[in-house]
Amino acid sequence: MLYKFKSKAAGDVVMLEENAHQLLRILGREPQAKGILEVAAMPAAMAAIEAAVEEEEQARREAQAEAAANGRKLPARSAVTLRQRTWPLLEMIRRSQKAGEVIVWGV
Repeated sequence: MLYKFKSKAAGDVVMLEENAHQLLRILGREPQAKGILEVAAMPAAMAAIEAAVEEEEQARREAQAEAAANGRKLPARSAVTLRQRTWPLLEMIRRSQKAGEVIVWGV
């Protein structure tokens, strides 16, 4: 299943179900087929996403340091990072907040 996030302030953002569920959990929401992100909740949503991105990047830095200490090298990332995956939605949230528009999905 695909999730399509929509706002009058930005173009649609489409995500695979697994990725959208991860993002909704980061936002402190249970994944649902339909939903809304109110303007008042957008600052907290951006902060939660940015904190999750930083946590992932810190874990990678620590793993690299540990590997270097053991004389190993970590394999290259084979997947899209959380920063890359969330960037389009963060931009949508910023634009929507500035315009005072909600973000909806599943409608």
